[in-house]
Amino acid sequence: MEQEFKAVWRFAKMSPSKVRPVIDAIRGQNVNDARAILESTPRRAASLIKKVLESAVANAVYESQRKSQNIVPDRLSVVRAFVDRGPLIKRWRATARGRAHPYRKYHCHITVVVAQKETEEKVKRVAKKMKEGAIKEEEAKKEESKERGK
Repeated sequence: MEQEFKAVWRFAKMSPSKVRPVIDAIRGQNVNDARAILESTPRRAASLIKKVLESAVANAVYESQRKSQNIVPDRLSVVRAFVDRGPLIKRWRATARGRAHPYRKYHCHITVVVAQKETEEKVKRVAKKMKEGAIKEEEAKKEESKERGK
């Protein structure tokens, strides 16, 4: 079974709609490529996501050392990355003639999940073999279950 490592930033003070385009850019990328994308992106959300990505990589290294496994940070890739809506805080701003206009403060929860890249490559190889007709669907399922059992 593929081991995944997760990091979450809850209640980030930014609108989810501003964070989503940056998250979409790193989804499915290698960790080093994702770092490069985030460093070159001129949006404020990139710095928030970079911190979450670094935390997920640190979680992976820590867990692998704790369980005496060999996980190389360079082989990790972003398996899942998503943004959820956080609480909406409603406030009022004083305006002319004693009136008040409402405004909203948006929050979001940023989640990044990383995993070892080798397993993804194995799945791609099995899919390619199936496409070429070298192996049948039943054999592919058996091969996939053997790899998960290791």
